[in-house]
Amino acid sequence: MLRQWRERRRLSQLDLALGADVSTRHLSFVETGRSRPSRDMIVRLSDQLNVPLRDRNRILLAAGYAPVYPETALSSTRMTPVREAVHQVLKGHEPYPAVVVDRLWNLLDGNASIGVLLAGVRDDLLAPPANGLRLSLHPEGMAPRIINLGEWRAHLLTRAERQLAVTGDEDLAELLDELRAYPCDQPEPDIEVPGPADVFVPLKLRHGDAELTFFSILTTFGTPLDITVAELAIESFFPADAATAAFLRNRPTSQPADSAS
Repeated sequence: MLRQWRERRRLSQLDLALGADVSTRHLSFVETGRSRPSRDMIVRLSDQLNVPLRDRNRILLAAGYAPVYPETALSSTRMTPVREAVHQVLKGHEPYPAVVVDRLWNLLDGNASIGVLLAGVRDDLLAPPANGLRLSLHPEGMAPRIINLGEWRAHLLTRAERQLAVTGDEDLAELLDELRAYPCDQPEPDIEVPGPADVFVPLKLRHGDAELTFFSILTTFGTPLDITVAELAIESFFPADAATAAFLRNRPTSQPADSAS
C-alpha cells in the first residue's frame, strides 16, 4: 500500500526516504514486507506522501495497528464548533448560494439561497444523500438549465479526475464512470484553455427569464485531525456579473418553487 501511494505521488524510494529521514534500505524492506514498520513510521511516511486520513487508517490496519484518526459524526457534540463554523459561513454568504460537501461531493448542508441552483431538479435526485456532481450533470438535474453545459461539464469532470488521481478513491472512480455516461449535446473542451478575458470557468444558468453567471470558491478546514473534518468542503458561489448580483440581492429569501433542503 505504501508503494502504491509512493508511485501515485511519482516519488522514488530515495526521494521518500530523504523526506521521511529514513534509509532507502529500510524503506525498501518495508515496501517488500521484509521489515515491519512501526506505527510512527507509517504515520511519518503517510505524512510525506500526503495520504488522506481515511487511507492512513487503512494502512495502519493492514500493518496490524489500530487506526489513529477518528471519524466523528457531524452531528456529534464534539463537532459543535465545526458545525457552528460551517453554519456561520453558509449564513454569511447569503444572498449567494453555498453548500457543504463531503469527499464524494454529497451535499451535507446548504444555505437558503441554493434553491436558485436547484430549481426544477427531479425530486428523487434531491433525496439524501444528494450528490452535487450528479445534480449538476444529470439530464433531469441542473443540466437542462446550464447554458454552457459542455464547458461546465468538462470543468467538473476534470476537477473530479484530478481529485481521483490524488486520492485513488474507488467510490469516486465509480461516480465518475456514471457521470461520464450522462448525455451532453455541447462540445466539451479537452483542456481548460482561457480566452483573452477569462479568469475562471463560469457557471451560466437559466433561471426563469434570467440568465445568471457564477464562479465558485472551495474552502476546506486547516490542519484537520478527524476524517470527517478533513473531507468537508464548502463551495461558495459568487455572482460573476452585476446583473446576477442584483438578481440575487433582490430575490425573496424563500421561494417555494425552487426551495431545497
